[in-house]
Amino acid sequence: MLRLPKVSRLFTPRRLAVTLAFAALPAIGLIANGCIAQSAATLDQDLNEKIVMIPAQSRSMPWSSKQVKSSGGDVAGSGGKVAEAARPRGWNGELETTIFMPPGEGPFPLLVLNHGKALGDPRAQERARFLAISREFVKRGYVVVIPMRSGFSKSSGDYVEQHCDMTANGQIQANDLHDVLAYAVRQPWVDPDRILVGGQSYGGLTAMAFATHGFPGVKGVLNFAGGLRTQGCPWQASLVRAFGSFGSQSRVPSLWFYGENDSYFNHELADRMHQAYTDAGGKATLVKFGAFKHDAHGMSGSRDGVRIWWPETEKFLRRIGMPTEEIFKIAEPAALPHSGFAALDDAGAVPYLREQGREQYRTFLSKSQPRAFALSPSGAWSWVEDGDDPAARALSNCQKNSAQPCKLYAIDDKVVWTDKT
Repeated sequence: MLRLPKVSRLFTPRRLAVTLAFAALPAIGLIANGCIAQSAATLDQDLNEKIVMIPAQSRSMPWSSKQVKSSGGDVAGSGGKVAEAARPRGWNGELETTIFMPPGEGPFPLLVLNHGKALGDPRAQERARFLAISREFVKRGYVVVIPMRSGFSKSSGDYVEQHCDMTANGQIQANDLHDVLAYAVRQPWVDPDRILVGGQSYGGLTAMAFATHGFPGVKGVLNFAGGLRTQGCPWQASLVRAFGSFGSQSRVPSLWFYGENDSYFNHELADRMHQAYTDAGGKATLVKFGAFKHDAHGMSGSRDGVRIWWPETEKFLRRIGMPTEEIFKIAEPAALPHSGFAALDDAGAVPYLREQGREQYRTFLSKSQPRAFALSPSGAWSWVEDGDDPAARALSNCQKNSAQPCKLYAIDDKVVWTDKT
């Protein structure tokens, strides 16, 4: 176990055929004897983003059905269905999948990342992009594949759960990864012998469950605060049992990250899960880090989290023979300048807002960076802190509630608003 010091433009989604052939990109990262040649190439900030629909098929699910309960982020939700009803024999569907590609034709090492469960209806959950993690891997020559599992976002099927049976919950979600990996390894741009699987929260539990499947070419697993909680049952004990079960069936090395102020899975629970996993024969390195902002559960989604997870990940990748050297640069978006419109902390100067909006602007000022606040002449507003591209998310959320165009008012510690269109 390792301890670290405390640290306090999108491609429009559309349905694409799964036989989609990526347009030939400039062969800047050349492949020679399985190695990517050094290059000074620069990727745009979208990382050659594509969205595809990957076919998924029914699989046998041996777990008994139970009544589902509760709802919430990375919590077993009332929208879930029992396994037998969710995937009847002959069921076929598609999984909405984001792909980030480095320049060149490949084959590239592959990282498959798995999302957690947001609050509310899984069908309403936004497509996961994991930009902070994806940037670090794409610039090192990896292709990153991020599927939305059954019942999430635009993927087919229903979200399935077995209430407090965390072993079954992990394996149900892991079943989708077989379809994703089977698709990926057939693509000429994937090196089938160099695969990583990772995930955050429920996605971390999914990745650890998938490690038991013995999929060829999987060299390692990255677990960012992996787990699932539910209500009305001893879910912590069930999680410990699940990790013990996974450890008894997997020999793939794994690297785990859990923070001190994680609101879901604290250090004490992480220790218990790690002990159960390794006592059962699993290979896992646990990295326990200190408090991260207001909740360490979101560390992997923050650019500020890279300094925590990348150094240990680099060591891990070297141990398992995976690439670690940067071979591409990623262009940063041009920063909007201070506009001089008003002082940052002057909530009364923010145009268009009613009192509730002004209170929310004051709340925004208390949040950690990166952050963004957007508004429109209709009085609509939105603020976002941390995670993937807060400026774009703030604009998108504001626009959902406004017939008039939204604009950014503040980013981080500066007012960027102007009266110009």
